[in-house]
Amino acid sequence: SRPILDMSYSRHFLDFQGSSIPSSMKKLVVTKLSQNFREAVTLQQDSPVPLPGDGDLLVRTRFVGINASDINYSAGRYDASIKPPFDIGFEGVGEVVALGLSASADFTVGQAVAYVKAGSFAEYTVVSARQAVPLPSVKPEFLTLMVSGATAYLSLKELGDLSEGKKVLVTAAAGGTGQFAVQLAKKAKCHVIGTCSSDEKGGFLKSIGCDRTINYKTENVESVLRKDYPEGVDVVYESVGGKMFDLALNALAIKGCLIVIGFIAGYQNPTGLQPVKAELLPAKLLKKSASIRGFFLNHYLSDYKMALQHLLKMYERGDLVCEVDFGDMSPEGKFTGLESVFRAVDYMYMGKNIGKIVVELPHSVNSKL
Repeated sequence: SRPILDMSYSRHFLDFQGSSIPSSMKKLVVTKLSQNFREAVTLQQDSPVPLPGDGDLLVRTRFVGINASDINYSAGRYDASIKPPFDIGFEGVGEVVALGLSASADFTVGQAVAYVKAGSFAEYTVVSARQAVPLPSVKPEFLTLMVSGATAYLSLKELGDLSEGKKVLVTAAAGGTGQFAVQLAKKAKCHVIGTCSSDEKGGFLKSIGCDRTINYKTENVESVLRKDYPEGVDVVYESVGGKMFDLALNALAIKGCLIVIGFIAGYQNPTGLQPVKAELLPAKLLKKSASIRGFFLNHYLSDYKMALQHLLKMYERGDLVCEVDFGDMSPEGKFTGLESVFRAVDYMYMGKNIGKIVVELPHSVNSKL
């Protein structure tokens, strides 16, 4: 009895391009808790397409974003009360193909929207109209801002205390969120140092304003920081963990701040962690009046829409590069279709990506018009 509103009552189940909305779809489901994504997740071929309620949109997904935390979610690390099977994926961009009556006050069929919600690895998803973000068009670049861009913007704004001349170290700087930390720190007139794993990534980082790149495969990060920055760095945007965390901690300046937004080096381990030398932590922080701050986007949702609007405006003005990696250089080529999410997650954990990893979900439209 949930109402669906479309272009007209007679085309109740036709979407805006004149093709039927199917009754079943593909989606990814966590069927077993494991830090091995391929073991944890199953591609279901014939899940029912959900119906939107009164205040909801039915979105046909065109692009989904890959996040390091997809593995934490499929390993059950975020919410121990959720038991398999459950849907996975955090963000998507697509077009509205049907909607409930209340939702039609603000949205129309055919409108491009982005959303952040659990369960985005699906060909169709129901999104509350309150949570949907209207977009000028369906572009993968917009997807880079939803989680990765917002994380960089809000963490640096709330915790970074950036100002002109400060030295900012960004680890995994050429990744999905690192690219934004580099650019936002440069906009605040900081001196930015970025670690990466290849000369190609270093070239990308220089192109977006990074002052000093450190390829940790060919350079010793610790030696470079000690030699080039003897006074230390003021802010660290840290997403790697393990040995990189220890290096970054040791490199902090007096009153420096290390912001932890993740620790990808450990996510594929059974515990989700890689050891750090924490026993000296109190002494190290005291000696420098330094601090470590954690940042998890879910705790800053009250500021989320403001952050996103700001980032969207920056991108539309040409003030922000939103680098997208579709895996064109990966052995099996571009990430297309939900079945390629598995490859995309592997690609990220092999450290191959430059920018945000995005998977395209092509839809064949059999027009009935």
